[in-house]
Amino acid sequence: MEQVQRMKWNVLVNGSAFIGLVLTVLAFIYGIQTHIFTSQTAMETFLRRFGWFAPFIFIIFQAVQVVLPISPGGLGCVGGVLAFGAVQGFIYNYIGICIGSIAAFLLSRRYGINFVRNISKKETFDKYAGWLQKPGFEKAFAIAIFMPVAPDDFLCYLAGVSKIKFEKFIMIILLGKPCAIAAYSFGLTLIIKHLSALL
Repeated sequence: MEQVQRMKWNVLVNGSAFIGLVLTVLAFIYGIQTHIFTSQTAMETFLRRFGWFAPFIFIIFQAVQVVLPISPGGLGCVGGVLAFGAVQGFIYNYIGICIGSIAAFLLSRRYGINFVRNISKKETFDKYAGWLQKPGFEKAFAIAIFMPVAPDDFLCYLAGVSKIKFEKFIMIILLGKPCAIAAYSFGLTLIIKHLSALL
């Protein structure tokens, strides 16, 4: 029964990740062809279609992609900066990702370790599950959240089944996320703009 449940979650997670990746690639191609990624005027024209809902739509998207991998998180950060500018994009990224991280924590705290195992890739779960047995989980978790290369979304799920207090989790997320978000947002934005200029 547990194996069947795990397969269902894997289909959901992997399916949403694949669909999200395809949509991301198509959106990137569309953005290049319409100059959305290279022209501030084109970007502003595109965003006017959504009016004042645009920031809220983006924040919700960023929150959801933490819980379900709709698209690679780093690309979402880049999208925020390209769409809203460096400062506003960073803020919207921060709000959305923090909301999603808290949601992931609460989901795993509510449904337990089997839930985390079922929605995770086996390799990722096996690699990091051992952290739960170590007395320094909070320290390791905090360091990982500060680093832009750690699997943050999974670690938020893992934190939910650890002994870390909700208040401590919130503090680590609020203080640690800006570093990783800034690295993704501005680092990848420069790379994409450079690639766009070459195409």
